[in-house]
Amino acid sequence: MSDPVPDSTGQATSSLDTQPFASPQESESVESAALAPAPTPLPGEDTEGETGGLLFGLTIFVSAFLLFQVQPMIAKIIVPWFGGSSAVWATCLLFFQIVLMLGYLYADWLVRHVRPVYQARVHLPLLALGLLVLPILPKDSWKPMGSEMPTLRILMLLGATVGLPYFLLSTTSPLLQAWYGRARRGARPYRLYALSNAGSMLALLTYPVLVEPYFPTRHQAMGWSLAFVAFAALCTTLALRAKSGTVRNQPVESHPRPGLALRALWVALAACASTLLLAVTNHLTQNIAAIPFLWVLPLSLYLFSFILCFEGRGWYHRGLFLRLLAVAIGSMAYALSARFTGTQLMVLIPLFCVGLFICCMVCHGELARLKPPTEYLTSFYLMVALGGALGGVFVCLIAPHVFRWYLELPIGLTGCAVLVAIALHRDPGSAFNRSIWRPVWLLAILVLAVFFITETRKKFADAALMVRNFYGVLKIINADETEPEKATRELVNGTIDHGEEFLAPARRMQPTTYYGPNSGVGLALKVAQRKGPIQVGVIGLGAGTLAAYGRAGDLYTFYEINPLVIDLARVQFYFLRDSPAALEIVPGDARLSLERQAKQEFDVLAVDAFTGDAIPVHLLTREAFLLYFHRLKPDGVLAVHVSNKYLDLEPVVQRVASSIGKQAVTVQSEDDEENDVFFAHWVLVSGRSEFFNEPEIKAAGVEPEKDHGRLWTDDYSSLFGLMK
Repeated sequence: MSDPVPDSTGQATSSLDTQPFASPQESESVESAALAPAPTPLPGEDTEGETGGLLFGLTIFVSAFLLFQVQPMIAKIIVPWFGGSSAVWATCLLFFQIVLMLGYLYADWLVRHVRPVYQARVHLPLLALGLLVLPILPKDSWKPMGSEMPTLRILMLLGATVGLPYFLLSTTSPLLQAWYGRARRGARPYRLYALSNAGSMLALLTYPVLVEPYFPTRHQAMGWSLAFVAFAALCTTLALRAKSGTVRNQPVESHPRPGLALRALWVALAACASTLLLAVTNHLTQNIAAIPFLWVLPLSLYLFSFILCFEGRGWYHRGLFLRLLAVAIGSMAYALSARFTGTQLMVLIPLFCVGLFICCMVCHGELARLKPPTEYLTSFYLMVALGGALGGVFVCLIAPHVFRWYLELPIGLTGCAVLVAIALHRDPGSAFNRSIWRPVWLLAILVLAVFFITETRKKFADAALMVRNFYGVLKIINADETEPEKATRELVNGTIDHGEEFLAPARRMQPTTYYGPNSGVGLALKVAQRKGPIQVGVIGLGAGTLAAYGRAGDLYTFYEINPLVIDLARVQFYFLRDSPAALEIVPGDARLSLERQAKQEFDVLAVDAFTGDAIPVHLLTREAFLLYFHRLKPDGVLAVHVSNKYLDLEPVVQRVASSIGKQAVTVQSEDDEENDVFFAHWVLVSGRSEFFNEPEIKAAGVEPEKDHGRLWTDDYSSLFGLMK
């Protein structure tokens, strides 16, 4: 996902770099030939290099900034369409990695196989086509229509919306460096990579701090589109100058071409870093929230490691980082075990982010040590981009269909240790080749692999059934089977219980977990049932526990985005099968389904659509609440489940309720182990003041404290300040 930055001289940074290619002196001579200037400067070009150099630098900086600014921006726009799942961001990253590789491939082809005088004639029409797809606002027609797997639809949506502009931005850095090297006497075009990476980092760091909190997403997209027009104008100016340039001397290929094994190692190291980036991001977001902050942080660290390793000043000290790598892999491995479940958010985020950074520093540092002489750098970039794309394909496309558990992170960590061993083995001067260290490192890899295998077996051992798809891993666990009256069947998503049912026939229809009779939703249903038959909407099916409250004449409508949840609730649990109420299950994202449906008349609408412990932010915005109350009866009640290990969501609901003129109370119910009921935190919202005077609500409800934080809307949401 990054433009690597070779050093300005092209010299090897260690003995390993010169094997098997050439000595530093030979590399310098080859580079001089490769960078030989055109016989005459371009027409209108400043022979002192100031004006032209600034124009090249500005264009590359702007392209890199736009390249990385659009990633969280477009993902934030489309995430609500696909259920708020963190897998949407991973799929977006896969798309960007593939298009980046195609951009590098195009730039390499254009520079190597098209005469300089014709290169602008090829590139300028593409720039014009890129302008025709602006602005980059996805059309509503791309919204999913049902419960189909969204991966292909997301890739097609991104291709139609930002595909061509992103492709053109991807080509800019390598292509303009080639033009700059041809146009300037004695030019050192590789220094422009520093500007490219600086622009990328600035884009990533400013988006969650300066862009997302202050500008609606529509304005963000329009502003980005206008900036792309400015970029196209800059690039067109340089292309027209390059069009009149003369052909520079071609590089003299005096070094042997890198072998297949070395190229494979380039790809593997890049793929390992990409795999770890996506796997760590998934691990963080699937149990917290699919928000740009938690997307941008790992991506920024990944990019920062690229900058440090290829910047050319020796930031990667192999001895130091190999020691840190052992600590990082060991710490992340232990954090993935069952013993670490329930650890505080402020421990998990730094642990995995620092661990990711160290692993990426080692992968990219070894890549930098293996970089070839100048004439093969374009090929090297292609292999790095190919590796990044393959890592994305593995995590986003292969793993969900091949593995029943999140094995990509353990595989990435083990693969990192193995690849480092291979890279060290190739270097005759490395400490790895001393007799004392080789068996130690190999033993550590073996222990790591055994640890992951053991932990994986434990995860499978307690599961009667385990399945996985785009939305995550679901497990069915049977507990206390030796005691018939206490035996239960549990549905687990990630690390969170999404419903339990007693297996004893006499207790099967007893509400459990977060939905006990004294829970907020239990009390709301009890009050509503006094009127006779009721209509209930439930966003999030889980095991179907709320169907236990259904009576003859009632209608319960469940909205569920994950088709596997629907299958498991119907087959593995009795809540749906034995409920006397009429039941309807609507597949797909709840907001989209509610928008498309005819006006409903719900007495109670329950919002309980967490995936793992992650928050579908788009279900807690002002626009979402307006939709809910449009589907509720005038005296209806909205019950929002806000139980969460990491975040205090009560103020969010209170702000939104107040903004639309509704009252809210908080209901916190206690554990009841005998009846398998958990502590639960619900917020009940209604526009009917009489509801809050009902005896049950008055006794259990607590009015939320006034909160003056910023209101969540579809254009704005932030978890800062909500962390426990």
